[in-house]
Amino acid sequence: MTSTSNTPVPAGKSTSRLRPEKRAAIMEGGRAVLAQYGIERASIDAIATASNVSTRTIYKHFKDKATLCTEIIAESAARVAEDITALIEKHLLGAISVEGRESVMTDFATAWLLTEAPSEEHRILMDQMHGIASHEEPALVEAWYQAGPGLVLDRLSEAFQSWDERGLLTVPRADIAAAHFAQLVSAGPNTVAVSNLSAAGRSIWISAGVDVFLRAYGT
Repeated sequence: MTSTSNTPVPAGKSTSRLRPEKRAAIMEGGRAVLAQYGIERASIDAIATASNVSTRTIYKHFKDKATLCTEIIAESAARVAEDITALIEKHLLGAISVEGRESVMTDFATAWLLTEAPSEEHRILMDQMHGIASHEEPALVEAWYQAGPGLVLDRLSEAFQSWDERGLLTVPRADIAAAHFAQLVSAGPNTVAVSNLSAAGRSIWISAGVDVFLRAYGT
């Protein structure tokens, strides 16, 4: 894959106007191809075939493979982030008592990591992103982070800041608290076994993570 560090085109910026249905097809087909072959091995030809469009159409609307992959990754991350921020609003921004904090946070983390877990394709893409060094593909990593994990952490930080203002938590730095919470509830016995945890196993780690978080930030 050509390095995105050479005059990168930001995610969402194509070289010309593309009809929404065509763009959706390319994003969907591209996501499937990237998940199957990996970012490095995926080809424009394979993405065009999976999207039922011509390679000419792709090259007309996307500067190069790096630009196309950046948009596919960012679009996938944004879709998942939208779902997670909706869960934050549903579970963490309503009327909550000190006594009800633990169950609310557990319900949110369960919905986030189990009930509303993203598709297998997206999970594979995110695993790939975690394996890419930011100095190797800075534009790609930045687009992914800003569209997905960064947005989720920002919304989670806002929720915890509101909890602090309402006396539900003591949060000196809401951004740090958000990162702590995300790491704690998504932790596992080791990096290999995390993605293979059963639902029951994940629930145990979620409960433990919420408990540790409240010990640190509870009033």
